[in-house]
Amino acid sequence: MNLEEKIALRGAEIGVIGLGYVGLPLAVAFAEVGFPVTGLDISAERVAAIGRGQSYIKDVADDAMAAQIQAGRLRATTDYDLLKEMDVIFICVPTPFRSTKDPDLSFVIAAAQGIAARLRPEQLVILQSTTYPGTTEEVVLPILERSGLRAGRDFHLAFSPERIDPGNRVWTVRNTPKVVGGLTPRCAALASALLSQLTPEVHVVSTPRAAEMTKLLENTFRSVNIALVNELALLCERMDIDIWEVIGAASSKPFGFMPFRPGPGVGGHCIPVDPHYLSWKAREYDFHTKFIELAAEVNEEMPFHVVQLVTQGLNRQGKALRGAQVLVLGVAFKPDIEDARNSPAERIIELLRRGGAQVRYHDPYVPRFHVGQNPLHRPPLELVSIPLTAEAIAASDAVVIATGHKVIDYDWVVQHAALVIDPVNVTGRVDDEKVIRLGAPL
Repeated sequence: MNLEEKIALRGAEIGVIGLGYVGLPLAVAFAEVGFPVTGLDISAERVAAIGRGQSYIKDVADDAMAAQIQAGRLRATTDYDLLKEMDVIFICVPTPFRSTKDPDLSFVIAAAQGIAARLRPEQLVILQSTTYPGTTEEVVLPILERSGLRAGRDFHLAFSPERIDPGNRVWTVRNTPKVVGGLTPRCAALASALLSQLTPEVHVVSTPRAAEMTKLLENTFRSVNIALVNELALLCERMDIDIWEVIGAASSKPFGFMPFRPGPGVGGHCIPVDPHYLSWKAREYDFHTKFIELAAEVNEEMPFHVVQLVTQGLNRQGKALRGAQVLVLGVAFKPDIEDARNSPAERIIELLRRGGAQVRYHDPYVPRFHVGQNPLHRPPLELVSIPLTAEAIAASDAVVIATGHKVIDYDWVVQHAALVIDPVNVTGRVDDEKVIRLGAPL
């Protein structure tokens, strides 16, 4: 039976390397539609949790994952040798950047090396990790061909960008359209046939590079537009105009406008990272993405501005930042999720501590939060979420709402607080001079 037939009959063995926010939902989804799936991760702790039917990612329910394990369609392991049994292998590993903002592909390289040592004819390898255009062909392909097999002839290779939006209950891995670019037409056809078993719409592009650029366009689009409203928010503060009122009014236009909202910075895996991946690659072509780099610069400055608002608010009350007790509400990178990757709250806390403030935080979804180990805050530090009580709020000189989780009653917070800094506009209906909102008259 060839690979096309295995895919059509949902009998192809699928391996997923990297069981994080992308890999685990993908593995469970393929198991749910009937494919036998093996998840691989270097973390024995993650593998053990999956074996117990315990999900460590909010978007994957325990009972949904446990049902697939009990049915024998899903298993997890740290043993790369099982890749020999797979018909399809997805690479879903992290692609962070280094402190100098250049790409760190060490996880992708390690995964590709692990596959190459076990690669066999007719396997399909699909890279899903977000990266710069050229990674599939310039990095992954040469490593895989060290096996002696040739891509497009002996095995198949494609890139299909992940489109996971943590916490989104409407658009999931099962209904979000997919993009795929194959090394050859047959590579693309096989990857498309497989992905169409999972999601109803698959858009095939000409090359892996086009698919890689598609992902960067999607997230750079968001980065640039967020930067635009962030910059306008700073201007509105000086002009005594409320940016949130302006955005609401502009949103009444039924065409030609898409609302983006300012905030304390950007977080998550993609938006803070992708523009730097693209800018780094562009320099190889003697091209400088000035517009994109400026947007990243504006967004990276927002945590500094939030700390300025804290300092201004304390000054109005005759207090200094040094020695102040500051409570940060929310450290996840967006509301109502447990994902704190690249959260702007990290930089805010580091800057507050560097300014001499005593900082505590509360987040119902993130019990522990790591900061430091960078030029702005050298010592590593682990903080533990404190209970949100009236006493804790009242004991704080300032409360900074870094993430607007819906489970928190912000009217109640304002009632007990001496000063509230709100960069996310969850107190917009509160008329109280002790509240300072980003982008509103001070």
